[in-house]
Amino acid sequence: MSGHSKWASIKHKKAATDSKRGQLFTKVIKELTVAARNGGGNADANPRLRLAISKAKEANMPKDNIEKAIKKGTGELPGVVYEEVTYEGYGPNGVAVLVDVLTDNKNRAAAELRNIFTKKNGNMAGAGSVAWQFHLKGMIIVDKNQINEDKLMNIILENGAEDMLVQESTYEISTSPKDFENVKKAVEDAGVKPVSAELTKVPDSTVKIDDKSVAGQILSLVNTLEEHDDVQNVYANFDIPDNILDELEP
Repeated sequence: MSGHSKWASIKHKKAATDSKRGQLFTKVIKELTVAARNGGGNADANPRLRLAISKAKEANMPKDNIEKAIKKGTGELPGVVYEEVTYEGYGPNGVAVLVDVLTDNKNRAAAELRNIFTKKNGNMAGAGSVAWQFHLKGMIIVDKNQINEDKLMNIILENGAEDMLVQESTYEISTSPKDFENVKKAVEDAGVKPVSAELTKVPDSTVKIDDKSVAGQILSLVNTLEEHDDVQNVYANFDIPDNILDELEP
């Protein structure tokens, strides 16, 4: 989404608090477990598990916790079986919202998410209502202070990146899903630690939000959805100008 790098940095700051870190651990453990269950416990042969382990390390998760989560996924240790579900809906001003969920109770998760949408001036929608507007992309956010623009551009293009947008304080690199790991590794091999690096769902078009009140409602919906224990990721097609995001930043 436009403003993605700004939103990524806001989420990064939020995750720094103890309560957010505990919640982040819960989400990462679920992803490790499901990735291992679906693709096996060998990270070298399982790209999804490699990315989940990388996220766990970024969150400073202890090695024992990572290994236990993987073993629960492979069945070496007993654990909860999580189902993957994507829910769709609309926020204020018709903003399209996708919510990726890992849950042990789909009925409960659906009811609770529907309640959040309703309370935050949105509504749940049927399967396929908004998913067609999004496509999977690799997204790597780099702080401008870490590397020169031309140098970074050369590195990423040589390794298969699709584009790089220059934002106020960051570079926003986009890749195809298959080239994401190559580009991320090339950036890290250059001594650059990304602010964030993830596979994300990017909208084909965005809804411009210039009204601060409406922007606040949308961010409140997204924040509340992200804070739900079963929610792994929230994607939306809002385009909120940086100056409004700065004013609303917690």
